[in-house]
Amino acid sequence: MLKPIKRLGQNFLQDPNTIRRIVDALGAGPDDAVVEIGPGAGALTGLLSEKYPNFAAVEIDDRAADLLEEELPGTRIIRQDILETDWADLAATLNAERLFVIGNLPYYITSQIIFSLLDAAPLIGEAVIMMQYEVAERLVAEPRTKSYGILSVVVQLAGSVEILFPVSRNVFYPKPDVRSAMVKIRLPEEPPAVRDPQFLRMLVRTAFNQRRKTLRNSLSRILTDDMPALPADLSGRRAEELTPDDFVALADYLLGSSA
Repeated sequence: MLKPIKRLGQNFLQDPNTIRRIVDALGAGPDDAVVEIGPGAGALTGLLSEKYPNFAAVEIDDRAADLLEEELPGTRIIRQDILETDWADLAATLNAERLFVIGNLPYYITSQIIFSLLDAAPLIGEAVIMMQYEVAERLVAEPRTKSYGILSVVVQLAGSVEILFPVSRNVFYPKPDVRSAMVKIRLPEEPPAVRDPQFLRMLVRTAFNQRRKTLRNSLSRILTDDMPALPADLSGRRAEELTPDDFVALADYLLGSSA
């Protein structure tokens, strides 16, 4: 058995029922291109490679890649850090316009992976990914709740997100210290119309980095002289009170006279 490496966040799935349930949750068709993130010992990989002929797995651990190439000959294994993956190049390699992504993510880089997937839209059609349950709650959180934050706004603006099901600690080796959940993120073929995505994301990050302050104070460092003053009905509110659409409207308003 492959020995998990703690620094890589490796917790290997072992329960056949959970494994099949995860694979069945992916909405890809037989001709779609599927990419697995971090296959590790290959709990999902065998089923995925059987079900989807146009399949690739991205693995940073050479030991795991060697094992998969030996046990699943002919399966495309890409030895690479997922955070350094060029999704456009990968789509070209698979001769696909859109990719379906699946994986048991290393929990310590979950947010970074999610942002990389969102940044690759519209190349990404759907992602079914395992993460810490508390992070999953943040993705689907509503305004005025404790879990609502940067991830909530950015993911909900990009597409639709849902928690599929919780996953017991007992189906992993070694058992993680946290609860887990499978999440599905769907990204539209046409990304939502946003005037300046980079400014919008900076606006959201800045507002939530000081979430207990009013927007008048939390946004003061990014408001320039050529921008209009914050609307009176917003300046005294906090980031957690704004919906994702409110943030889009605010970004467009602030850029209105500075274009």
